[in-house]
Amino acid sequence: MNMGRFIALCTVLCISFASNADTPGAYLGSLSWPEAERRFAESPIVIVPFGAGAKEHGPHLPMNADRVVMDYLLQVAVESSDVIVAPPILHGWFPAFRDFPGTEVADPSVFRNYVQQVGMSLANQGAQRIVFLNTGISKATGLPISIAAREIRVQTGVPTLVVSWDDLETDEIAALQEQVVGGHGDEIETSINLFLQPDLVNMELAVQDYGERTPKDYGGYQPGRLTRDETDPAYSASGIFGDATLATPEKGQKALEVLTREWIKVLNGFANVPMRRSE
Repeated sequence: MNMGRFIALCTVLCISFASNADTPGAYLGSLSWPEAERRFAESPIVIVPFGAGAKEHGPHLPMNADRVVMDYLLQVAVESSDVIVAPPILHGWFPAFRDFPGTEVADPSVFRNYVQQVGMSLANQGAQRIVFLNTGISKATGLPISIAAREIRVQTGVPTLVVSWDDLETDEIAALQEQVVGGHGDEIETSINLFLQPDLVNMELAVQDYGERTPKDYGGYQPGRLTRDETDPAYSASGIFGDATLATPEKGQKALEVLTREWIKVLNGFANVPMRRSE
């Protein structure tokens, strides 16, 4: 590791450890149990973060691409809002990427139950409201997480909210794009990684890959997939969908500004959602 990256890593770690004392929010793991008990009673929101620790994003991006965005949004939340951030969930249900290297909880019921049990434990410890941050999309990893959130709401009375990547996107992000279409390891995701972790992005390996998909002009939810099976119309040699060659760190910075603004808007709004009255 070169000295520049070492210093940057140390800076991030120092910010994380210091945040509980110097910022409105706190990381649960950095608190003692008496501090955690007090925080649960005072803080309006507990965040349960989910971001893939190792999921393919094409030949040019590291597999931690979802996690680094999750970490960024969590740090922003801690620095700006009265929240408690629970330890992250890094393994999830990724059927669309199963043909590529990475780690997965392949059984959606196991993943859903895992998320639900984490949320239930926080609700039982006094969490006033629970936000599940999902740096996947709403109709993929967001599906089992949403079932878990609904069950927690019904069983405990604690208000819950699931916030997925696409919930934070606006027309401003669409306006940044030059690619024809995208959605994974594409112009925007690559741009964000060029901004957040440029040393781990290899633009020499970035490609354009739109696959063989035909435009959908009818309703309904049609699950997507990226597969290495050449007989499948969803075959992908690269593991991306879009044009990563158009990425720039400037686009990444602007996209993150939009995601961050919408994320803070979500937290501020949900902090005022009514809770169940005490008996």
